Amino acid sequence: MAAHDSAAWGSVLAGIASVLTLPLAVFLTRFSDSYELLHAGFVIPIGAALGFVALALARSARRRSAMSLGGADEKHAVATSGRVLGVIGLCLAASALIALGVYGLLEYVGSRE
Repeated sequence: MAAHDSAAWGSVLAGIASVLTLPLAVFLTRFSDSYELLHAGFVIPIGAALGFVALALARSARRRSAMSLGGADEKHAVATSGRVLGVIGLCLAASALIALGVYGLLEYVGSRE
């Protein structure tokens, strides 16, 4: 397997991990007595970091597949999938961060009254 093959598939795996990180953390809070839903916010940076890793690996794989002679279409498609998953993971992390910010703002305003 060439380096751009592993980078393309690595981007897909990092993208899948990025997309699943936050929903999995939220799901696992339902089965824990010591962790609440608010604690799932601690995995936002992990999901964002995995999204950035997916984007970087996809960019590297797409650049290398553009320079190769054989099978570039398949490698390009895999890298594009990793890129899309990375963007979705970053969007999930951003929306969770916004939700956490709104919750904090509402808690602050509610505590002042």
